[in-house]
Amino acid sequence: MSTLECIIKTLFLSTKPPGRKNSLSGRKRKITHFFESVVTNMPANLTPQYYEAEARYKKASTPEDKMDALQEMLSIMPKHKGTEKLQADIKKRLAQLREESQQKKKQKGGYNPFHVEKQGAGQVALAGCPNTGKSALISTLTRAKVKVADFPFTTSIPATGMMPYEDIMIQLVDTPPFTEDGAPPGLIGTFRNADMILLTIDLSSGDCLDQVETSFTLLEERGVIDREGENPVALPFLLLGMKADHPDADANLEVLKELYPQLELTPVSIHQDLTNLQETIFKILDVIRIYGKTPGKKAQLERPFILKSGSTVLDLAYTVHRDFPDKLKSALVWGSARFDGQAVAKDYVLHDKDIVELVIQ
Repeated sequence: MSTLECIIKTLFLSTKPPGRKNSLSGRKRKITHFFESVVTNMPANLTPQYYEAEARYKKASTPEDKMDALQEMLSIMPKHKGTEKLQADIKKRLAQLREESQQKKKQKGGYNPFHVEKQGAGQVALAGCPNTGKSALISTLTRAKVKVADFPFTTSIPATGMMPYEDIMIQLVDTPPFTEDGAPPGLIGTFRNADMILLTIDLSSGDCLDQVETSFTLLEERGVIDREGENPVALPFLLLGMKADHPDADANLEVLKELYPQLELTPVSIHQDLTNLQETIFKILDVIRIYGKTPGKKAQLERPFILKSGSTVLDLAYTVHRDFPDKLKSALVWGSARFDGQAVAKDYVLHDKDIVELVIQ
């Protein structure tokens, strides 16, 4: 008989009072309560890395440093019943620190060069070691005048450009490089503010393996990305193998695939067609375009509303005007509906390129 079976048998028998019959359901309730208590009091089993991050949190003097440490604590913490309260506490502290940070910025009106205001259908931050091709890629995709040079650390603060994709624009953010020694102050905040990360390595370089290790170590320790998919606040990312047209690129790519068989890497050259890369970025952003229509007029196809995939008619109403949700009755949909102009309810899930006419009371 297993240890668990012995515990259950002991509990089952011990819950019966002497000389009295105890109902089966009553004993089951007591056993259930016991195991719920065991689960609730399950040890957290926190790792040394967690305690190191916690120590950094306690020593931190700025809200930004505290948030970085809390994000790292949350990302490396084991996820089970025993840590649920701790997870909730960390998330609460993060929310409070974000609010405090925003209030201080409003009061001071100060300039933070690492904070990039979002524009377009999504913000995509490029991340990587020195000279991996970030600036050249942004210059090619956006025609933005960013500094491109063969020497490292050309980019000292974030620079932006707008990448066209079909009928929308996606914001790309060039960032200063990081090394195995760490990242510039404020850079992690730039990454966390983004909707997606483009992680670049240089396939022409003999140290591309070190670049992969450095990139994943830094970004996963800080909770920015997560290959295992266990961190709920991690960002989606795409790993790009830059300079794929270099003579050494194929050999280096084979070595990477052999050492990291599960690694999904997209070879890229700025001298080749980048249409597939643009489409992949749009898909990973996981957004949809919705075209508005007013009664008796044609749909407005020039500037679509951008919503997250899975958004409903009600979500669109919130985006269009703050008063519309309370006045919304239904909507007419062209595109994903069974027939053009079909009347749908508020909870109807919209799809990319739907045309929607809101029916307001």
